[in-house]
Amino acid sequence: MLTRRTLLGVGGIAATVGLSACTGVTDETAGADRALPLRPVLPAFYGPVTDEPFPIEAVPPNVVPPKYWRQRVPDPTGEAPGTIVVDPNAYYLYLVEPSGTAMRYGIGVGRAGFEWAGNAKVQYKRKWPKWTPPAEMIARDPDLAQYSAANGSFPPGPTNPLGARALYLFQNGEDTLYRIHGSPEAWSIGNSVSSGCIRLLNQDIIDLHDRVQNGARVVVRPSSAPDAVA
Repeated sequence: MLTRRTLLGVGGIAATVGLSACTGVTDETAGADRALPLRPVLPAFYGPVTDEPFPIEAVPPNVVPPKYWRQRVPDPTGEAPGTIVVDPNAYYLYLVEPSGTAMRYGIGVGRAGFEWAGNAKVQYKRKWPKWTPPAEMIARDPDLAQYSAANGSFPPGPTNPLGARALYLFQNGEDTLYRIHGSPEAWSIGNSVSSGCIRLLNQDIIDLHDRVQNGARVVVRPSSAPDAVA
């Protein structure tokens, strides 16, 4: 709402991006004296994933801005190691590490009227989960009734709204109905588009799923989300 492996070191991403921004290519159709900047190349860990139960397509180029690419950064949260911190205004999710650093992921968040904030915990995690729309969502869109619990939910797969992984958030022992989950919709990263859940690229939710522990504390900061993008 990739198997366990590291394909690339994430620490060098920022340096690669900075280098790319300072180089250019000649546009021969516009004259040799006109240069166009090279666009940053996506890290290899955003390539296609073929060793999962369902294939995951590569993140398309020039869709997700480099600032939302997964990378290790100095921890800006001050939270204890193992904590997930969601900053919906910056469209970042941080997983705090013991070394004074954090893994940072770009996210899509809830659109205006669907934001959620507060403290929760990861009650459990699921690989290739089913998706069951809440009753309130079915009331807004009756077509979703075909995916109700009574009808067996939305089966796992590449078009499932929860993507390749989901973290289920509980508060005071009760299901919040909010999830941190994957999505194939790369364009949604850095935007306020969901019904309140926190979405990551499928490649990123697999990485986060493998790093985070059941019972991990989750801090979702208040949002000042703009209206949903078209």
